[in-house]
Amino acid sequence: MSYIDRNLIEGERVVYRTRLHWLVFLWPVLFTLIVLLPGAWLLANGSWQPFFWVPLVIALFVLLPAFVKRQSSDFAVTNKRVMMKSGVFTTRSVELLLNKIEAIAVNQPLLGRMFGYGDIVVTGSGGTREAFSHIQSPLEFRRAVQSVSDAPSAP
Repeated sequence: MSYIDRNLIEGERVVYRTRLHWLVFLWPVLFTLIVLLPGAWLLANGSWQPFFWVPLVIALFVLLPAFVKRQSSDFAVTNKRVMMKSGVFTTRSVELLLNKIEAIAVNQPLLGRMFGYGDIVVTGSGGTREAFSHIQSPLEFRRAVQSVSDAPSAP
């Protein structure tokens, strides 16, 4: 059960949910493909054959943090608030009531527009700013907040 699901209050439902973009895997995968796998192949076909597994273990340690980072990050819009959580050992969570949100800024570089990721900066009342990077579909996240904020609340 995710952080979002565990912390829903009575009568609250998730309207939109997203996570970090798959781009968090880019550098670890490139490093593995360009450096570690050829290294393992060279070791397997040379005089160091018993040690071919070493680059494969290193690849695991390079890829694992990106996987954990993506799996442990959760971003959601509910009918009552915006909830964001990242991290495993050291977690950072932000929960803002919809009526306390003044603005949501989305920053997308050219590659972000092409691949569907960007940064979100949520500004709450009092000027508190919370920023999260490399969010998948940030425009849809902002649209979900706006659609819920504009909807008339039930008595």
